[in-house]
Amino acid sequence: MKKIAVLAFFCSLQAMAQGQEKACSVFSRINDVLQTRHYKPKPVDDSLSVYVYTTVMEQLDDNKILFLAQENALLEKHKYKIDDYLTGKDCAFFGDFVASYKKALERNKRFVEEIAKEPLSYNSKDTIFYSKKTFPYHSDPERIKKFLRKKITFDILEDISMLSKNKDSLRGKVAGLFEASKNKVIDTYLCRVNSQLNPSEGFDESMYNRFYSVFCSYFDPHSTYFNYNEKASFVSSISTENYSLGIYVSQNEKEEIVVEEVVPGGPAFGTKKVEKGDKIIKLAANDTEYTVSCASMEAINNIVSSDNYKKVDLTMRKKDGTLYNVSLEKQIMKADDHTVYSFILGEGKQKTGYIKIPSFYTAFENGDQNGGVADDVAKEVAKLKKSEISGLIIDLQYNGGGSMDEVIRMAGMFISFGPIAVVTDRNMQYNTIRDYNRGMLYNGPMIVLVNGFTASASEFFAGVMQDYNRAVIVGTPTVGKATMQTIQQLDNDDPNDFVKVTIDKFYRVTGKSSQYTGILPDVELPTFFNDMLPREKTMPTALKNDSIDISLRYSKMPDEILKEAVVLSKERINKSKSLNHIKEVNTKINGVYKNQKPPLPVTFDTVYDDVHVTDNLWKEISGEMDKESSVTVTPVTGAVETEKDSFLKTVTESKVKSVRTDPYIFESLKILQDMNNYKKR
Repeated sequence: MKKIAVLAFFCSLQAMAQGQEKACSVFSRINDVLQTRHYKPKPVDDSLSVYVYTTVMEQLDDNKILFLAQENALLEKHKYKIDDYLTGKDCAFFGDFVASYKKALERNKRFVEEIAKEPLSYNSKDTIFYSKKTFPYHSDPERIKKFLRKKITFDILEDISMLSKNKDSLRGKVAGLFEASKNKVIDTYLCRVNSQLNPSEGFDESMYNRFYSVFCSYFDPHSTYFNYNEKASFVSSISTENYSLGIYVSQNEKEEIVVEEVVPGGPAFGTKKVEKGDKIIKLAANDTEYTVSCASMEAINNIVSSDNYKKVDLTMRKKDGTLYNVSLEKQIMKADDHTVYSFILGEGKQKTGYIKIPSFYTAFENGDQNGGVADDVAKEVAKLKKSEISGLIIDLQYNGGGSMDEVIRMAGMFISFGPIAVVTDRNMQYNTIRDYNRGMLYNGPMIVLVNGFTASASEFFAGVMQDYNRAVIVGTPTVGKATMQTIQQLDNDDPNDFVKVTIDKFYRVTGKSSQYTGILPDVELPTFFNDMLPREKTMPTALKNDSIDISLRYSKMPDEILKEAVVLSKERINKSKSLNHIKEVNTKINGVYKNQKPPLPVTFDTVYDDVHVTDNLWKEISGEMDKESSVTVTPVTGAVETEKDSFLKTVTESKVKSVRTDPYIFESLKILQDMNNYKKR
């Protein structure tokens, strides 16, 4: 038996060594790609080592309740050496991280199992401390267990607090609810740690992948590593038709699964319950229930998107804490919910064209060889011109970008001719992108709407319109991404590893770049949570803003009309009760989310108050966002067909409501009216 045990141990070590050798080879090839193709490669030195080590440790144990001080000391010896390991192709250090992380997870799992058997008090004298300062690692494992006990108790009280908005009524039920909530919270903790111990790609591989991705992000936040499954997931995401619940989900900073978008006409939309921002608490499908708090994003996406799960029961929580259940049956939905659409706003001589562009898709992505977003916009503009519009609004809010070829074509449709932008590569070789087609598809007054989610190709278009004085840019500062990436396979004979790498940077025709700073609107409007959005400037490794010394000849349009319209708009905004109310609510939002929270006693009363502190705030936000303007919104064509098709009718009604509840569209109409009045003088 001893010989068998020794042989098994030897085989295990041999397999580990082979895994590390392969990982080291992948690590080295990733570095080769970044050094030879990245727009601004960085040296492999101690700075890189510190960044990779620190970032990985923060990802593994951000609150320092996992590793002990002695385990941290073992890993910290690698802090300044990762660059040496990489250049020397010696990746034995992976073994220390794999072993230490697994050991720490197993210890915490054991602690949670022990706490599950122990009595917990819901009127303890414990206190949860919140601090932006770094806590030290504990030397005594019992200190970690004590913290876990305190945190589990807090989570139990939090779970109970979310059951009702009536504090007095709920207080008398705490004793009866405590044990059931305890079992649920313990199950969640164990489920989460088991998921961490058993990732789908394997424990060792998950650690390697983490290092690869962090290493890439040192060069810039948009360079990253893809394994085969991640690449396959990306490819499947551009399918033109699939079974769907009619929702898009994402994971927030608390690792909660949140509804990112409800697709008009889909199953979720039809319930009239599910809204953007709702959290998914549980899913039940194919006779199996999944607790979201411990399931991976990959598993959740599979249930939401895969046709293996036709009917899904969800338990969800609204922003104000209200819990509700909904049962959804998937239906086949086309991927046309992200295509261009238009409306006519207003009536008579004050008719304005409105075009919504959700993304800069291409013909290939859309499964249609007849044209991408540029062709679709051209068709909508042609329809609107027949209706004799007096102005045009191009809405790029929430447009995260897409095809640069499409946006270049589209920008050319709204200027007469000339340079559009300058692209530079790693050698600072300039390539001027030009529009050679004289004339404009539409030459009337224009507004381009942007916000804190407008990125990349959308920023490109807005920048061109601003530089040519072609449109008034209205909204909030954009993301600030003016770079382009490509995906490269690491080994032609092994389609399992890929790198997305930043290869180019864009500059405006003025020589300035919108990288890092974003497009600054001519008319800035207040919007909820604006200060908290993850723009490029909030990312520590983002490429900084700069300018290039160029002198391009291009013909701007006169700016007198734009300047006066901007002045009048700013005066109007300062007097707007609705927009000023948004500013007031934002001050409250910043007070809740940005200020450091005081120590919180782990008692029902204090936990309940903490859970419901934002209820009234969300009511204010929802009330403001639900206000509808009286503007007339009319589909350009196809009204008869829409009435006959219940799905299209529902989709159109949702889009009309989104226009009427957008105060920025309403202000844009007034700006266009001012511009037209100026022209009549």
